[in-house]
Amino acid sequence: MQKDADVFAQELRESLRQTANPQRAVAMTAYMKGKFSFFGIPTPERRARLKPLTACVGRSPDPDWLLEMAETLWSFEERECQYTAADLLVKHASRIDAAHEGRIARLIRTKSWWDTVDPLAARVYGDLLGRSPALLPVMHAYAEHEDLWLRRVAILHQLHYGAATDVQRLDEVLCANLEHPDFFVRKAMGWALRQYARTNPEWVRTWLGRHHRQISPLTHREASKHL
Repeated sequence: MQKDADVFAQELRESLRQTANPQRAVAMTAYMKGKFSFFGIPTPERRARLKPLTACVGRSPDPDWLLEMAETLWSFEERECQYTAADLLVKHASRIDAAHEGRIARLIRTKSWWDTVDPLAARVYGDLLGRSPALLPVMHAYAEHEDLWLRRVAILHQLHYGAATDVQRLDEVLCANLEHPDFFVRKAMGWALRQYARTNPEWVRTWLGRHHRQISPLTHREASKHL
């Protein structure tokens, strides 16, 4: 029988607390511009530390249990707890279906920053949209959402699709954000274009040529790195 999700999340946090490094935590907090508190545990060390515990999740955890555990981890102060939740959601992304999208969106909008938004966007949403085309209207709405992090989800969810990228959808999402002023939106646009250029550089060149007067220098610079 699987442990209670809240209890399991607390056990994960306690395991991290036992290996906290206050000196390193100061540097990690500074790197993240003081937005979050840290235990001070680098990612490889954190994953190794938690591996014996996370192994008990199994290969096919109940998705509601998985999300409840992630939500509890999200409620904790230390950023490594959100990283752990994101790791587990990415690992078990195939267990999440369209009915759970709203709960993932709430995580995106809570304690939001690129370090948790990006893996959920590219891996969890990416997997979910590949299996649930009924959510495409939701993604189109996110492309113009007032929350910039949901816009970032819309821009990045096809990041790893490669040749399976829906270029019409990519174009629509990018065009919806051509004049958006925020750094993180502009950076995401450049990243999405740069990644797709690995598959179809001519499409990206053409797109940049068509919109060069509208996109920011940041977007153009990021998009052009592999061209």
